[in-house]
Amino acid sequence: MLTRYLAIAAIALALTGLGGCSVNPVTGEKQLSLISENQELALGAEQYTPTQQTQGGRFYIDPELSIYVRDVGQKLARVSDRPDLPYEFVVLNNSVPNAWALPGGKIAINRGLLVELEDEAQLASVLGHEIVHAAARHSVQRMQQGMLISAGVAGLGFALSDNEWAGLIMGGAALGAQLALAQYSQGDELESDAYGIRYMKEAGYDPQAAVELQQLFLKLSEGRQSGWLDGLFATHPPSAKRVQENQELVQNIGSGGYRGRDVYQRRIAKLKELQPAYDAHDEAMKLASEGKFEAALDQVNKAIKLEPREAMLFALRGRIYRGMEQPEKAKADFDKAVSLYPEMFQYQLYSGLNELELNNLGKAKTHLEKANQVVPTSIAYLRLGDIARQQGQRSEAVAYYSTAAEAGGDVGAEAQRKLAELSN
Repeated sequence: MLTRYLAIAAIALALTGLGGCSVNPVTGEKQLSLISENQELALGAEQYTPTQQTQGGRFYIDPELSIYVRDVGQKLARVSDRPDLPYEFVVLNNSVPNAWALPGGKIAINRGLLVELEDEAQLASVLGHEIVHAAARHSVQRMQQGMLISAGVAGLGFALSDNEWAGLIMGGAALGAQLALAQYSQGDELESDAYGIRYMKEAGYDPQAAVELQQLFLKLSEGRQSGWLDGLFATHPPSAKRVQENQELVQNIGSGGYRGRDVYQRRIAKLKELQPAYDAHDEAMKLASEGKFEAALDQVNKAIKLEPREAMLFALRGRIYRGMEQPEKAKADFDKAVSLYPEMFQYQLYSGLNELELNNLGKAKTHLEKANQVVPTSIAYLRLGDIARQQGQRSEAVAYYSTAAEAGGDVGAEAQRKLAELSN
C-alpha cells in the first residue's frame, strides 16, 4: 500500500508540476523532493526486514558481533548531518562483501565484507559511507528518478541478485531489494566517500582507513571471478579516481586517529573460525547448481559438522535432497532450518513447497502463508491456490491465483491458465 501511494503521489506531482524542492540535509544543496521525510522513514522501516531476508537474512550465530557493529555505527550516526534518524545496523548472512542502506538509516553489512576488513576504522569507513547515503537521501532520489522515468513504476528495474526467487518476489519487498541493490551515481558515491570521511574524523577514527577500503575494493574488482562480486561492484563501483580523491581529502583534513585492530580481530574471531563452514556451503551451492549432487552433499555435510546451529546449511542440504528426488530427507532438513530460524521466508517457502510435494496440504499451507507474511512471492501464492483448489475452496483459489497472475512470467501464465479453468 505504501509503495503504491508513493508511486501515485510522485507521478501526480511530477505531471502537475507541483513537485517541490528541498535542501539536501548533508550538502545543503537544493534537490527535487517528491517524497516527504515521513514517507521516507515509513518506507525504510517497512522494507528493512524483507530486504534483509532477500539478501541472506540475519547472521544470528554470533549476536555479540551484531551488537559491536551496531555500536560502531551509532557512534558515526551521532556525528552525522541527520543524527535523529532511527538508525539500525544489522550483519547479514551473506558471503558477498557488500553493504547497503535503505531510506531512514536502515543499514546492513554482509559477513563476507567483515572478514575482508582489518580493523574498526575500516568498518567505520563502510558504515560512515552508508550513513551518508541514508542521510543525504540518495536512495530516495534514485527512487524518485525511477518513478519519473518509468511513469509510475516504483523501483529501478533491478533484478535481485544471488536469490533463486528473484523474479518471484512481489510488492514492497521487491522495492526494498531494488533500493538496496541499485547502483548509485558516481556523484553520490564520491559524496558519500567525502562526508563519510568527515564523519570518521569527527568520531575519532583514522580517515586513512577509507582510502585503504577503496584500495581493497579496487584490488578485489581486478582479481574477481565472474559474477562473484557483482553485488558489491554494481552498487559501489570502485575506481582509481575514488582512491585518489579520497586520499586528497584525507591529506586536507589530516590522518591519524583510532584504528582498533586488536578489538576488531577479537570481535570477528568467531566469524573467521566459521569461515571454512561457509566456504564449504558456497562450494556445495556451486556443485549443486551444476547438478553434482553427491559432491554437493559431501560439502554441505562437512559444513554442518563444523557449525550445526546454522539454518542455511540445513536448508541447502534439503534443496540438494530435493534435487536428488528424496523429499522425505529434504523434509527433515527444512524442518530443522525452520526451527533454527523460523522468521526466514526462504526456509518456510522451501518447507511449504516440499510438504506440498508430499501431499501434506495443511502443513504446506501453513509454511507458505508464513513465508508470504514476510516476503510475498508469486510461487507461494500459486501453490496456495493449488492447495485451496484441492480442498474445494474455489473463492480462495481464485484470490491466490489472481495475485500470482500479477507477477507475469511462467508463474503468472500458469496462474492465468488455472483461473481460466476455474471459470469454466
